Amino acid sequence: VVTGGPGAVFWMWMTAIFGMATKYGEGVLAVKYRVTNSKGEMSGGPMYYIEKGLGQNWKWMAVAFALFGTFASFGIGSSVQSNSVAQAVQTSFGVEPAYTGVILTVLTAIVLLGGIKGIAKAASFIVPAMAVFYVVGGIAIIVINSDVLMPAVKLIFSDAFSAQAVAGGAIGTVIRYGVARGVFSNEAGMGSAPIAAAAAKTDHPVRQALVSMTGTFLDTIVVCSITGIVLVMGLLGAGGEFVKPELSGAALTTVTFQKMLPGIGGWIVTIGLIFFAYSTILGWCYYGEKCAVYVFGEKFAGLYRVGYVSSVMLGTVLSLDLVWLASDTFNGLMALPNLIALLLMAKVIVNETRDFKQKIKNGELPH
Repeated sequence: VVTGGPGAVFWMWMTAIFGMATKYGEGVLAVKYRVTNSKGEMSGGPMYYIEKGLGQNWKWMAVAFALFGTFASFGIGSSVQSNSVAQAVQTSFGVEPAYTGVILTVLTAIVLLGGIKGIAKAASFIVPAMAVFYVVGGIAIIVINSDVLMPAVKLIFSDAFSAQAVAGGAIGTVIRYGVARGVFSNEAGMGSAPIAAAAAKTDHPVRQALVSMTGTFLDTIVVCSITGIVLVMGLLGAGGEFVKPELSGAALTTVTFQKMLPGIGGWIVTIGLIFFAYSTILGWCYYGEKCAVYVFGEKFAGLYRVGYVSSVMLGTVLSLDLVWLASDTFNGLMALPNLIALLLMAKVIVNETRDFKQKIKNGELPH
């Protein structure tokens, strides 16, 4: 919203709508081509469906994805998350980022030492609780300040197609940041989500793919939309114009929520962000480790975790712009081989979908 303008929210929505289809395709391929590793755990994701679905001639692309995924995990997975938490905590409580970094790093290390099962247990508790807490708080703010809701929505749509965005950037900038943040939130097309989908217990690839689609809707259309709309509402001037703020990132969101819901608004963002970010840090360790193990072998897992935990601390003391730039770069590099694979294996996705429908019709699978 700050860099791309209010119209970026609209393009974030568009990314989510098309991203649901992408997530579906990723889910189908992830389950179809998953393998069982030496520990008896399911492993899958783009590196596996590229190698097994396209053949050995494409293994270079599978390795490239896994390398990019390993590096990306240190950005989108850890440093961006810890940076955002440090900003929010500093804005709300005046705590120096370095202190937040130490605490977050220790908490991360405790869970990650418990292995993959520890990650799953922690995330399964944190994610539902944080989502309900944040969504209820955000909706309350929108309802209480409903008089500026329609002007904000109108500005989002008008700015999405303006030749010169109100935030000071051309329409390309609006689309760029809307798409980038949409992909960041729902990970559609990046190839990270199918790594998790491959571990699911399911009776057919399509069933898990349908579940994967709902994640894109919930995190972007619901959660991120609440944040975007509240920000635009809070940045409207007296005449309905967009007032570009001096703050950005988590600090801006915290201040805006506090302004629109005095007393508890800032707490909603800070507490919600801590849970969002912490669960993301844990989940992305799983993604990054699977990518690293694919390239370097199982013995590399321990070394990877040490490096990953260290990057949590590093993210709290680096500049916001540097952290986001590095993260966006590796996100794009991850997405490229994955999207190419999805296009080349579109027929496989279609055939699996038809097979699922036929088995449902014949009573071979439950509805």
